[in-house]
Amino acid sequence: MADITRRGFIGTTALAAGGLLIEVAADRTNVIAQTTKPGLPPPTEEYQLPPLPYAYDALEPHIDTTTLKIHYTRHHAGYTKGLNTAIGMSATMHKTGDYSAIQQVSRLLAFHMGGYLNHMLYWQNMAPAGKGGGGTPKGVLAKAINNAFGRFDTFKHHFSAAAKSVEGNGWALLAWHPVAERLIILTIGNHQDLVVAGAAPLLILDVWEHAYYLSYQNRRADYVDAWWHVVNWGDVAVRFEKALLIGK
Repeated sequence: MADITRRGFIGTTALAAGGLLIEVAADRTNVIAQTTKPGLPPPTEEYQLPPLPYAYDALEPHIDTTTLKIHYTRHHAGYTKGLNTAIGMSATMHKTGDYSAIQQVSRLLAFHMGGYLNHMLYWQNMAPAGKGGGGTPKGVLAKAINNAFGRFDTFKHHFSAAAKSVEGNGWALLAWHPVAERLIILTIGNHQDLVVAGAAPLLILDVWEHAYYLSYQNRRADYVDAWWHVVNWGDVAVRFEKALLIGK
């Protein structure tokens, strides 16, 4: 494959995307609305638990029904509640002018908003195997991955190794950085640590134990390997197309 400069690659991908990029670029409001999707309210309203895009049993056998239901109804719901609590504490500080709890509020906001948004991306990044889930990326996204990592298998090994190596609780993330103009793989501690500012999230994998323990116990590696069967590359591709527009 011929070498492509980073700036040249952006131009190449924009051309390759054709009508999709033109359509998205023509309506920036629609881009924002689709990117933020369900559950994100105006600042004066509470955040809501966004609906799952599939049934609880849709990702079987790779992610079992009980795990998915508990994960969504208890854990994601818990981060939603925690986020609203943190925002309420912020509002109280604004009204009273007492900022003595600023460190606690800042920690709570980062943790719960990270948990809320990471889970939104996680659910949308998956689809039932054979019905949008699994396989390999296509089009502009595939070219970008090959450009950044040499080939898809190298990317897959890198991402899997990152996910399996997270110490304790966290996530693996594929992101596009519009300033660095490259795809990067990151690991996230908890929900918010080790994140690179400005990176646009594309694909995320939850490796907190509650995401897999009922089926896989301590075999995180088996869970990571199984997860590839339900990756929704169509969703990742749309996110990448939109990420290319950042700053344009």
